Amino acid sequence: MSRALVLIDGEHYPPVVRAALEDLGVAHHVVAAVFAGGTEKVDAVVDAGTYGVPVVRRADPVTALADAIDVYAPDVVIDLSDEPVVSSADRFRLASVALGRGVAYQGADFRFEPPAAGVMTRTPTLAVVGTGKRVGKTAVSAHIARLLAAVGITPVVLAMGRGGPETPELLRGDELRLTTEDLIGFARQGRHASSDNYEDAVMSRVMTVGCRRCGGGMAGRTSFSNVPEGARLADGLGAAILMVEGSGAATPPVHADASLLVIGASQGTGYVTDYFGPLRLDAADAVVIAGAEPALVAPERTAALVAAVRRHRPDVAVSTITFRPRPLEPIEGRRVFFATTAPHQLVPVLAAHLEERYGCAVVASSPHLSDRARLREDLEAAAGSFDLLVTELKAAAIDVVAMTGEEYGVPTVLADNVPLRVGGDDLDSTALSLARLAQARAAERLGR
Repeated sequence: MSRALVLIDGEHYPPVVRAALEDLGVAHHVVAAVFAGGTEKVDAVVDAGTYGVPVVRRADPVTALADAIDVYAPDVVIDLSDEPVVSSADRFRLASVALGRGVAYQGADFRFEPPAAGVMTRTPTLAVVGTGKRVGKTAVSAHIARLLAAVGITPVVLAMGRGGPETPELLRGDELRLTTEDLIGFARQGRHASSDNYEDAVMSRVMTVGCRRCGGGMAGRTSFSNVPEGARLADGLGAAILMVEGSGAATPPVHADASLLVIGASQGTGYVTDYFGPLRLDAADAVVIAGAEPALVAPERTAALVAAVRRHRPDVAVSTITFRPRPLEPIEGRRVFFATTAPHQLVPVLAAHLEERYGCAVVASSPHLSDRARLREDLEAAAGSFDLLVTELKAAAIDVVAMTGEEYGVPTVLADNVPLRVGGDDLDSTALSLARLAQARAAERLGR
């Protein structure tokens, strides 16, 4: 019989609540109740005599629930409250508290399960997770993998994607240099050759294990994945640290010894304050706000997002960054078609960077790397004007851009997205601290 902690309010008449608690007692052991407020149908003082179970009451329901979970160790929180005492927004805050402590939260027509603890590895794990797709998570992860490898902390990256392989795939990016031609060959075999594990292997030159997943829940769970199998493969490679990379807003089902949360600057404060934003933020050991570009996000909006993070977690490091493309091969003197997933407002900034830094002429571009039909239209419209394709390794980079280049007799150069500091804490210092934190926590849990 599961241990249940029940959320109640004073808008319900106590005998009605007692009857509901008795009914719950058939399937659950009701250990206590948390009083969320309300005065219409109860006196100012409520206690075990009022409801027949211990009652926890604090200055606010969130604190009361947190304290009650710590004291009574329930398996589930059952919400018997209602409007106007507890709103839908309040419920997400309360559910974040429960799920963050590994406790399910359910009400009349919903149930939220805590993020899966998942596979426990012997290799220390550093998770890089995000609040959505295209927030820069893979670029940040790749940068950190390069950094760790450079200082002698050998990483293996475990990536899961919506286009990942049927069985977990090991790519020895530390031993083999994958070329565009290799990736075209993979695509012709039916693989998604722009999946995150290929990006990590090509850009960072480290070991990667690619996995797949389908479906994503509101709190980060996946409906299906082969990540546990991939984690066991990665755990046996002898790396000093396992970097576990999220997909979109989904969190891999692998225990994380330390966690870095990547938030898109353009997403706004709601991704921190609303729904399960507080849950994700509570689980983070550091935060990166990525894509802080004045062309996309007004500086005051980025500042508001930083402030929202710091209000909720004043103890964590917060790095504010943007990205710039770095071609993996020389492009000087070439007439370039540049393909990217960046918003169209940012393309002129990125094109100017390529021209100024790498000596090329960007004669055409497309922000439609994730829209195959429009990307093909852009390539066809510019045909004959370029002698080199430069693309991020994402979305349709291989099966459209590189294959079109092959058809036109034009080579394709892949480009990394390199983080540049805008403000806040230094990303490199933060990443090294997180790696050491993950190693220390792993040593403690393994009794080393």
